[in-house]
Amino acid sequence: MSPALDERDRIRAAMDRILNGAAEHSNGALTIVALAQEAEVPRNALTQRHLDLKNEFYERLKERGATPDAEVRLRATIVKLKQTIANKNEELDQLRADVPALVRAVNQLTLENQQLRERLDQPAANVVPLTGRRT
Repeated sequence: MSPALDERDRIRAAMDRILNGAAEHSNGALTIVALAQEAEVPRNALTQRHLDLKNEFYERLKERGATPDAEVRLRATIVKLKQTIANKNEELDQLRADVPALVRAVNQLTLENQQLRERLDQPAANVVPLTGRRT
């Protein structure tokens, strides 16, 4: 399938609309996907056929000082993931600190259980077996 003759013109016009905040066919995000939607061309038109226009779009974004939406989302995700890692590391440190106390408790309970079993195996000292008469 060959590209439409006016594809480059549509991409440039879409680039202008997105950068001016007047998107008509997309959500206006500062991404190649939104640019392709706005120009009503397949995304591969920008990633394969018109790399110069893709690069021009990114250069214009850079000149404006705008950060692409994908980068903003990725940076926010990185912040969340770093916080999650910090929380998990804190939880892991707490669990590691709890282990010795739990081991001591298990050892103490095991010892007490063993002592109780030994007492059950021994006859009680205050019980005297009766021998002799049976009726």
